[in-house]
Amino acid sequence: MIPKTRLQAETLSVQLENKTTYPVTRPAWKQALRDAITDPAELLQLLRLDPAEFPVPLKSLKGFPLRVPRSYVGNMQPGNPQDPLLLQVLPVLAEDAVTEGFSLDPVGDLASAAGPGLLHKYQGRALLITTGACAVHCRYCFRRAFPYAAHNARSGNWQDALAAIQADTSIQEIILSGGDPLSLTDDRLSWLAAQLDSIQHLKRLRIHTRQPIVLPERVDENLLAWLSTGRLQRIMVLHTNHPQELSPSVVSAIGKLRSTGMSLFNQSVLLRGVSDCVQTLAKLSQELFATGVVPYYLHQLDRVQGAAHFEVSDQEALRLYQELQNSLPGYMVPRLVREEPGQLSKRPL
Repeated sequence: MIPKTRLQAETLSVQLENKTTYPVTRPAWKQALRDAITDPAELLQLLRLDPAEFPVPLKSLKGFPLRVPRSYVGNMQPGNPQDPLLLQVLPVLAEDAVTEGFSLDPVGDLASAAGPGLLHKYQGRALLITTGACAVHCRYCFRRAFPYAAHNARSGNWQDALAAIQADTSIQEIILSGGDPLSLTDDRLSWLAAQLDSIQHLKRLRIHTRQPIVLPERVDENLLAWLSTGRLQRIMVLHTNHPQELSPSVVSAIGKLRSTGMSLFNQSVLLRGVSDCVQTLAKLSQELFATGVVPYYLHQLDRVQGAAHFEVSDQEALRLYQELQNSLPGYMVPRLVREEPGQLSKRPL
């Protein structure tokens, strides 16, 4: 059995029908995913926090369980129950509260479905739900209740979604989302990218991912190889909420992504107790820009049931945003926006 603490690639043996044994190398990022922490008690013990002081409801764990890579936990401050990274991933009792104005589909994903796993909300762009899997389960996730089994392009082997994209010549950009698209293997992703490359009316391929931030091991040679090839202009939108997430290994991973020639942007979510501080927001923008990532969006919380305790009021958000504008040059200030069902674009506050 492979030790759970080993994060380097392992060589396994695969027995084929002819009984010949071939070595197969498991990428380091896959091993890191296998080693992810799923037990809140283990997480708290690693951080030298008393699990008895953090009651976690079984219902929350079963419906949306804890999942966090060990490398991300390594960026948390031991002994600090208010660590901004810990608050993003630890299930809490507040998630069981039913809050008026919050829903299971806060941005109207289901109403915009244009085919299996294909969402078409905005002019010229369509979004592919590639997988329901993520390296980390962020407690504020707007798709924490999304019915992935029924709305996943991968379940239909992509063909229906690709046919719908081929038939709609108004679509110029495809956005790979999820879950996290980088949860899929590079073989599968490179095949999908090649199919999209062959659709002549497409111009851009955009990838929304949090994996380089929470699992920098994911940025390896295989990923960089397929990101560096193809006809479509490649764009990657990272998801970073706090400067503490920008560890040296994450900064190194971002540098490798930049080497492919892709455009890199970042989007954040304004979260109470995590990023509702102008100094935090300013430092995040400055450090992102220093790594070659453009601060793109600062989202008001999508009002999904279970995440109300993270919400920052619009009045407070606008105050923070004004202070941020006064603190930074304009090119470092992300746009403060909210996504609303049925709207043709994200709405600036």
